[in-house]
Amino acid sequence: MTQQVETFADRLLGFTIPGRDARGRAVRLDRTVDAILAAHDYPPAITHLLAEALVLAALIGGLLKDESGQLTMQAQTEGGVVRLLVCDYRDGALRGYVDFDRERLAELGANPSLSALFGKGYLAITFDMTEGRGRYQGVVPLEGESLAEACESYFAQSEQVPTLIRVAARADHGGCVSGGILVQHLADGEEGRERLHARMDHPEWEHVAVLAGSTRHEELVDPGLSLEALIWRLFHEESEVRIRTGPDIVRGCRCSAEHYEQVIGRFPEQDRADMRDADGKILVDCAFCSKVFEIEA
Repeated sequence: MTQQVETFADRLLGFTIPGRDARGRAVRLDRTVDAILAAHDYPPAITHLLAEALVLAALIGGLLKDESGQLTMQAQTEGGVVRLLVCDYRDGALRGYVDFDRERLAELGANPSLSALFGKGYLAITFDMTEGRGRYQGVVPLEGESLAEACESYFAQSEQVPTLIRVAARADHGGCVSGGILVQHLADGEEGRERLHARMDHPEWEHVAVLAGSTRHEELVDPGLSLEALIWRLFHEESEVRIRTGPDIVRGCRCSAEHYEQVIGRFPEQDRADMRDADGKILVDCAFCSKVFEIEA
């Protein structure tokens, strides 16, 4: 009888390397990414873009200590083919959506670059904390070859934390698989200490970055290679690597008729009258999951 190996698909995996003052997250999305993509008929270029963005949202959201906190990643452009890309993550619940110009996208060919998709744009990463701890946001230009590079710039500029991110996505007739790894250097300790002395040229960080940077795209999306095995493959020469299993990742659209009723109820009566159809109902469709809700007005 063959023993089935845990691959940690659709589950967040955290790890630390105490001797190098480094921490990381790894994730591979399988059923979850297919469920999110199925809500819309995305062409291949947008499928690939959103699959990678969902991985990034899970990796960055997985850094939250507050389980009820939310990470929102939003990319917007000025006249770009992609008008809006938004993903958010909260305690394992993940969702995402892309609004784009289908005709202009078709003119770009099979593998458009990030700059071709977004033109002049920016990436906003927002952390919403609970229990009165507020929210904080960082905004960086959408520059570089990938969304992952823009996220690295966010950590360098907004949090001054050296960060390396690798993501990959593969889509075929069997569905889509996407995966990624995020590694950070916290020079004065892993959690809760002052980070003023973290710097990109720290020898400990240079060592970790070289190892993490050797991650190959095919490793991130290989269903036969568990995430735990990948982490050990990268860092097996370290004196200690601690691995911690995080939450399962699921499609987490939070739309409901009750939510939309509350939102619509805030509009003036005349505005609500303009929203009604011939039957006196207001139809609201969720951009994330494509469900349509009939709201009694």
